[in-house]
Amino acid sequence: MKVLIVGGTGLIGGHAALQLAQQGHAVTLMARKRSSVPGLAEFDFIPGNYIDDDCSDGRLRGFDALVFAAAVDIRYMPQDGSVTEEEFYSRSNSEAVPRFFAAAKAAGIPRAVYIGSFYPQVAPQQIEVNAYVKSRHLADEGARALADDSFSVCSLNAPYVLGHLPGLDIPHLGGLVHYVMGNLPDLPLFAPPGGTNHITTTSLSQAIVGALQRGESGKAYLVGDENYSWKDYLETWAAAAGKPREFEVRDDDHPLLPNVIMFAGVGVTVSYEPDAVDTELLGYDRGLVGPMINEVAAAVLAG
Repeated sequence: MKVLIVGGTGLIGGHAALQLAQQGHAVTLMARKRSSVPGLAEFDFIPGNYIDDDCSDGRLRGFDALVFAAAVDIRYMPQDGSVTEEEFYSRSNSEAVPRFFAAAKAAGIPRAVYIGSFYPQVAPQQIEVNAYVKSRHLADEGARALADDSFSVCSLNAPYVLGHLPGLDIPHLGGLVHYVMGNLPDLPLFAPPGGTNHITTTSLSQAIVGALQRGESGKAYLVGDENYSWKDYLETWAAAAGKPREFEVRDDDHPLLPNVIMFAGVGVTVSYEPDAVDTELLGYDRGLVGPMINEVAAAVLAG
């Protein structure tokens, strides 16, 4: 297949690109600028900003499949007060994602996979409460609503995603390693209450391949791997970094896992098992979060 990956220079899209290429597919990346990361820089590249560009200009023609891994989250929220959260997420997710999928359908791409967020499925009560969760819900629904006999589209709604690509900087994971080691003395060491599910880029890339090949059109798949309390999560990172320690659970706002990113609710535990039939259909491995934490910690410590 000739596969276009939107957001292909990021962690999720980049790992999926390498996975698909290893299986013999012809991969093209679309992002604002070409990646300089070894392994990603060699892919064919189309410049594009799905939010602002008119992608009905022909650049999407000639592909057999689309993987969309580019919707925005809190990391991209302008901090200058120029827009509200509602305005930012509505424009970037609720409106821009379905518009891009409509352009892909009009360009003749027959199959698409949208990488979404798990929040609308695991915390549906937050859809009308949180602007980010609502935007992810509307983006997912809007993309899948385009499914018909000519356009097969499904979504993979993922929890927290962990991964490592040599040469690609993931600042929040590097910061997490140094935090659990006690290398950031101004930041108190503790764990917030609650917890969540996690998945690795390895598992998610396997699921992307499975969704492209066997995914049911119009379906939203809730994917995931291992459940951790935030206490267990931080202690697993500390052990992987060679500084095992226990973390007291406190209600204080956490410096690296702050309340503002707890989209399911502060102190809430999001724990679930993905559907076994869906997991088998998509063909992704589980039990990979611990080994991935070890891999990422080793990479950070190696510098």
